[in-house]
Amino acid sequence: MKSLLFKLILPLTLISFASITKWWHALPIDGPDTLLYGFPLAFVGEGWHTSMSLQIFVAELLIDFLTYFSFWLLLILYIDHFLIKVHMHKIVTILLWLISGLIISGATLIASDSNNLFYVKRPFGFEIMETRYKLVWQKTERPNYYKDHIEDIKE
Repeated sequence: MKSLLFKLILPLTLISFASITKWWHALPIDGPDTLLYGFPLAFVGEGWHTSMSLQIFVAELLIDFLTYFSFWLLLILYIDHFLIKVHMHKIVTILLWLISGLIISGATLIASDSNNLFYVKRPFGFEIMETRYKLVWQKTERPNYYKDHIEDIKE
């Protein structure tokens, strides 16, 4: 169990956490429309005080990470216990940890920007205008809610 946790479950959690997400086009209370990212909760969003900054919400980040971890833990334990015994080859473990290390390095580099704001919990509520799932290599076009819903604005 312990070897599966470190050899397979934790690297798969990190890789899926970084590559599969959801974007939320939201209208915060007393704020500009913004894009937030995270699944199942939005844990990172655009900073409002400068263009290259982020707002990172730690409680939501931990909940999201634990969700991904729980999914992989339950899936791997189910496969290991009921279907087939999982045996990890050394090269697969090295490859998974190499990819995970690159992800951790990139996330640390992005998070260490001095313009980023960290909050324990998101300090604002928001109205969701649109959401979609996203893979890390897909480009996210910023939706123009006002152009698409001009009749709602006129009323």
